[in-house]
Amino acid sequence: MNTAVTFVDRERHPYHVDVVSIQSQVVYGRVGNNVAGPTLRRHGFKVAAVPTVLLSNNPQYPTVHGGAVPDEWLEGFLNDLVLRGALDKVRAVLIGYLGSANQAIIIARWLKALLQEHPDILVIVDPVIGDLDVGVYVDPALIPVYHQTLLPLATGLTPNNYELSLLSQQSCDSIQASSSAAHGLLNGRTEWVIATSAAPESWQDGQIKLLMSRKEPRADTLLSHPRVDCAAKGTGDLFAATLLAHLILGADLHSAVHTASANVLHQLELTRQAGHQELILPIDPFRA
Repeated sequence: MNTAVTFVDRERHPYHVDVVSIQSQVVYGRVGNNVAGPTLRRHGFKVAAVPTVLLSNNPQYPTVHGGAVPDEWLEGFLNDLVLRGALDKVRAVLIGYLGSANQAIIIARWLKALLQEHPDILVIVDPVIGDLDVGVYVDPALIPVYHQTLLPLATGLTPNNYELSLLSQQSCDSIQASSSAAHGLLNGRTEWVIATSAAPESWQDGQIKLLMSRKEPRADTLLSHPRVDCAAKGTGDLFAATLLAHLILGADLHSAVHTASANVLHQLELTRQAGHQELILPIDPFRA
């Protein structure tokens, strides 16, 4: 006699997540969800980490294995969160590195449906495209697709200056040019743009600037911070995750940007002092 029983406990509730973080995942290293997940959890949030690529490590190393997750997997990851009821109380979505232009289309379709159910959630898009020292390191087709899909759905954007220039198709070397480019991205539901490493022509020795541009009221704020001699990757991921965490906790944008910037600088300095290639995070065994 077969005594196996399929048991469903109708009294149990779904595990509700606060933040969906959609970006890269590596086996070794500190980029993408390997940074965002621990950072958000340290601030008390339940996180669903959705991978867009699965890699052995950051491509800066001599060998790397893996690649973009299949489109059907990514779509299934996102849709199953909805089907499980995990997003009934979702508060924010963080979108970082994408493995293909088609992933932006898949995520945007899912996000539009989510926003219909939760119109007030915070959406931060970090349009990871490249950097000045290495150039474009994603599919160039992502650049126009970002405009067509994810950028207008974001509450805020966190490009670096190189990415801001690519998205705006104009030079962003000066403060005025960076401001013009940032305000050109304030479309749809997008309320603000935070450009890191902004307006390099305005930098003084040992400093870097960050530009905060708002749609309403139309305004710009330029912040300066020291430059740390450390080439560890994942600083943009740490900045975006820390910024998101403090905004959810109720900080105003200026305070959240200041705190996120200070946190990145602190962790970079710890990483530099330790001589590590990988970014040190708070309460991090890598420090040993």
